[in-house]
Amino acid sequence: MRHRVHGRKLGRDKAHRNALRRNMVADLICHEKIVTTEAKARMLRPTAEKIITLAKRGIANSKENPAAGVHARRLVAGRIARTRAVRNEDGKLEDVDVVKKLFNDVAPRYMDRPGGYTRIVKMDRRPGDNAKMAVIMLVEDTAAK
Repeated sequence: MRHRVHGRKLGRDKAHRNALRRNMVADLICHEKIVTTEAKARMLRPTAEKIITLAKRGIANSKENPAAGVHARRLVAGRIARTRAVRNEDGKLEDVDVVKKLFNDVAPRYMDRPGGYTRIVKMDRRPGDNAKMAVIMLVEDTAAK
């Protein structure tokens, strides 16, 4: 029984788990959908939800107090990887500032949504090691449709 045991170890030590979590949240924000194992997706979901909520709160508070918006950006920047290299349409690599994308594109999309920004969809098992696979994605804004 796993009573009162929170989190997953994923066969890694603490520093490796934290680095994995930071990088995966940054990838999720940057690409808005990633394919990973089911255990990693379940580990990632609460962290991603908290980061998006923190960004939403920072945007809402920055209207009356600009320092609150800066504070929220600094908190987010300390909790996720800062940049990601992404291929554009031409096939060239370009650096994406994840914090800027979160505050400019992702968080404003969910301002009217009280939570539940991510969705986990199970997939077939991975051929090599038969691991359970899943897609974790940011949900679309239903108000815009």
